[in-house]
Amino acid sequence: MSITNEEAVKQLRALMEDVDDSLRESYRNIHQGYTTETLSRFLKARDWNVQKAHKMLLECLEWRTQNEIDKILTKPIVPVDLYRAIRDTQLVGVSGYSKEGLPVIAIGVGLSTYDKASVHYYIQSHIQMNEYRDRVVLPSATKKQGRPICTCLKILDMSGLKLSALSQIKLMTAITTIDDLNYPEKTETYYVVNVPYIFSACWKTIKPLLQERTKKKIQVLKGCGKDELLKIMDYESLPHFCRREGSGSGRHISNGTVDNCFSLDHSFHQDLYDYVKQQALVKGSSAPIRHGSVHVKFPEPDTEGNKIFDTLETEFQKLGNDQKI
Repeated sequence: MSITNEEAVKQLRALMEDVDDSLRESYRNIHQGYTTETLSRFLKARDWNVQKAHKMLLECLEWRTQNEIDKILTKPIVPVDLYRAIRDTQLVGVSGYSKEGLPVIAIGVGLSTYDKASVHYYIQSHIQMNEYRDRVVLPSATKKQGRPICTCLKILDMSGLKLSALSQIKLMTAITTIDDLNYPEKTETYYVVNVPYIFSACWKTIKPLLQERTKKKIQVLKGCGKDELLKIMDYESLPHFCRREGSGSGRHISNGTVDNCFSLDHSFHQDLYDYVKQQALVKGSSAPIRHGSVHVKFPEPDTEGNKIFDTLETEFQKLGNDQKI
């Protein structure tokens, strides 16, 4: 017999009251005082099945504890030149906010090369941005809006996407799996812009494999998507690659790096890096900041994730063979 969403949240809340003491800090860091919204996210990710959502949430808490995720914002990537190299090759940033107050996260999918540091540094950087979003950015947006802001919008720039991206599939699988299993339903909508032929060809094959819930979240826009995006955000919040046709996600634009939300010089990344360094000093007292990446265990992708990435790999190989011919 099916139950209402409200009842499902009530049942999951009751189950979480018995969570082990060793997991309580992680649970607080996840919900940030908004347990109903958090429990709803995990339930939605498991089609409102209470037992499956409970299992997913406990596994998430165990992953966080085993990998010391709650301390990851006290572990800056040093020296700063290394962090700058990561920012120049893992193109992600916050460009502003939607008219409803949701953070707008920009991702340069096509031009991210992930070739200036080890996989562990890129995973560490990704998780730090997730945690900073959830513990600092979203609570700040919630306070400003006077209502819970627990999700964001993502704009994916496909400029420069090439067949060589196949070499990054393993890393992208790890990042996507970490998000799916430990940060579920944090994105309201994905907007895909500056789409080249290679994406269009792969999208036709991958789209049928996605869950209906996921498909509804993805919107592929024409060109840089400027006209459509201006319906939901002001011009100032548009990522630099959406402000004019053909701008792409170049690492440097005519106005320098101030408007480029991927750059370490952008205010978002400056605030994030300063925050992590400050937390390191607070938590570590006078101990020197430790060099070296944080090694996080990569969770295994689920069956759907495996199928999607296997299909994507096959499609890239087909396109590569066609190109040779």
